[in-house]
Amino acid sequence: MKSFIRSKNFMIGSSLAVLMAGLVVGQGVLTHGGSAQAQSVMAPKFMVDPMWPKPLPNHWVLGSAIGVTVDANDHIWIIHRGASTLDKKEKLIDSNGGDCCTAAPPVLEFAQDGTLLRHWGGPGEGFDWPESNHGITVDYKGNVWIGGNGGPDSHILKFTQDGKFIAQYGKKGARRKATAAAGSGEGQVAGFEGGSNDPNNFGRVAKISFDQKENEAYISDGYLNKRVAVLDVDTGKMKRWWGAYGNKPDDTPMPIYDPAAAPGTPGSGHVQQFRNPVHCADVSVDRFVYVCDRVNDRMQVFTTDGKFVKEAYYHTNARSDGSVWDIAFSKDPQQKFIFMADGVADRIRVIDRQSLAEITNFGDGGRQPGQFYAVHSIAIDHEGNLYTTETYEGKRVQRFVYKGMAPVTKMDQGTPQANK
Repeated sequence: MKSFIRSKNFMIGSSLAVLMAGLVVGQGVLTHGGSAQAQSVMAPKFMVDPMWPKPLPNHWVLGSAIGVTVDANDHIWIIHRGASTLDKKEKLIDSNGGDCCTAAPPVLEFAQDGTLLRHWGGPGEGFDWPESNHGITVDYKGNVWIGGNGGPDSHILKFTQDGKFIAQYGKKGARRKATAAAGSGEGQVAGFEGGSNDPNNFGRVAKISFDQKENEAYISDGYLNKRVAVLDVDTGKMKRWWGAYGNKPDDTPMPIYDPAAAPGTPGSGHVQQFRNPVHCADVSVDRFVYVCDRVNDRMQVFTTDGKFVKEAYYHTNARSDGSVWDIAFSKDPQQKFIFMADGVADRIRVIDRQSLAEITNFGDGGRQPGQFYAVHSIAIDHEGNLYTTETYEGKRVQRFVYKGMAPVTKMDQGTPQANK
């Protein structure tokens, strides 16, 4: 199904001519299932590294891998959910039933070559470890931030890289008394206090990103709330927040998204509020905020003060899980491309950042290197290599080595070749 792009001033329709008009000068565009329209269409090329990372020690295995980040030293950090997401035969050591295996600690740090450097995480003194950790990001000061999307997870944690607790923002269980909205199908709630306009607590945070220039943290808030919230990095004080189209967030339950619903109706993806989850909110070099409105199959773009700029829709038949899971910006000075993880189609979409048009994509559903089972999170190092994690039964992290720019010959590239 074709992607389409809309702003408050214009709409980019599905026709090729209109899409091309929205692209940067001299660049062509492909529609789904099409062929190259111009040899000048270039996109980053990747090869999967099938042996990354190196085997873990101590018979450790990963549970559902729910976050990835790259720090200033190009070390790769992941977070996973451990024993609670492992099959009983994946943790026989815990029941004295065999020599393999047991869950690795929740937080793992790897060198670029895949060597495990540090590991820590889990319940401790002075803080509330999330019931269901979700997302990990290392800020520009070297601190590690973690969110959570479990029932009582209305807080954020900050640690040193050695796992020493620094701060907790928000109180665990602040929204535990909320009651599920009947028939919502998305874990949305009614009858609670504060909610998406609470200045002190969160509602199941998906991801945390940073703006070094303003010393601010952007919170994708998230699986229960329906907003982007902005904090002071040092104090954790909430400075501002907004919902879809820059509206004041509204927690009124909405029906399950139906891609066939008419625009403007409650079941439509063109609604005036985010649906759960708000899954990412990342700031670009030119000071725009790109927000993953996952279940609405759309990415919305804002100024840093929450003014709506434009939006685009992708894979609009993704149904209940949505298509826009996470993004990473390319490492050229202009951040020309966005790499978007789509955990339903199980591929990485390569997006022209200025037009928001999809140029090509790679990956496929499957268990082999370069394929995905619910690709969840994505990050990029300073050399342009990509790292992805997979949730549900995916339970792994993969590395995709950047091989430079290459002509685009088709929209769906399929499983990338292995790096040699």
